[in-house]
Amino acid sequence: MRRFTLLIIQCAFLVTALNAQDARYSQFYANPLQLNPALAGVFDGSMRFSANYKQQYSSLLKTQAYTSYSAGVEYRNLVNGGDFAAFSLGAHRDQAGISKFTRTRVSLGGAFMKLLDGSRYRNNNKYLIVGAQIGLGQHSFDWSSLWFSRQFDNSNTSLPFINLDADPGESFGEQNSDMYLDFNAGLLWYALFDDNMSIYAGGAVHHLSSPNIAFIDNAIEKLDSRYTVHMGGEIPFSEQLSILPAIVAMKQGPSFSSTIGANFRYSNGERNELAIRAGLWSHLANKLESQFGMEAVIVTAILELETLNIGISYDITTSKLTEANNARGGMEVSLIYVTPAKRKQQMACPNF
Repeated sequence: MRRFTLLIIQCAFLVTALNAQDARYSQFYANPLQLNPALAGVFDGSMRFSANYKQQYSSLLKTQAYTSYSAGVEYRNLVNGGDFAAFSLGAHRDQAGISKFTRTRVSLGGAFMKLLDGSRYRNNNKYLIVGAQIGLGQHSFDWSSLWFSRQFDNSNTSLPFINLDADPGESFGEQNSDMYLDFNAGLLWYALFDDNMSIYAGGAVHHLSSPNIAFIDNAIEKLDSRYTVHMGGEIPFSEQLSILPAIVAMKQGPSFSSTIGANFRYSNGERNELAIRAGLWSHLANKLESQFGMEAVIVTAILELETLNIGISYDITTSKLTEANNARGGMEVSLIYVTPAKRKQQMACPNF
């Protein structure tokens, strides 16, 4: 009986994995290490600290809402001429559902930034960047949060209930998968034409080795590789006002999703720059029977201080799920802090 129950639960996890992606962040441009390993070091400073938090569908799932956290730190150093090397440390954790299904990953990364044209000091250069990450991951869930049919008490026919103190009749196995090695790699190209005019394009592959994430001994359940393509840029209207359009598309197993939109950016244009951004984005994904449609509209607002960026966004559900959650999707918060670089370590980078 125990083995049969474990197999049923394993099949349930397999179905979930086949129809889901890695955690998706609406402010993907503010979460560089989770988007593309080649984004490590692409910032105007010597070190960058980033943190992200997202909670989704709390209006439906209450305390079992989808919750994601990520954090990272990057350091960049001049190698030769206009070339740089960057190193990163990143962590990600997300949890969902009544079983508290949790995915945890920690990774070390490196990137090499090759100057193709121009000067690293001036805003008219081009860079090609290659990056990679190696890390450890593990999946887990909480058996004690689940209930089974033997715990359904209908002795009182007028008020049946779930008796969590009753014996479920099951002997549970491992609550954690084996730790697995994870490999990611990516490329990025960008060109700067002026202070607020740029273009970039990149791609990445996560989970290159398709590691085994099975909970049952001697079973095999592969984690699908995730393929990401993203591009964007900045187009100025004046010295103070510009628009930053961008698009990201992700494919993982049978799942496909894309986010497209833009942020408007207004800067005071002074030496100690203060800027604000506001934008509108659309999230699209495939559904059952290979349908593809809009899942949410995302509203964003970002405050840029001299060394600190604070972003907030909200997903407004537009799919059929609105019938249940009244369009209340979820909130996301991002935080980026950059330490200034000395002149010999400076590097002109685009705004994301």
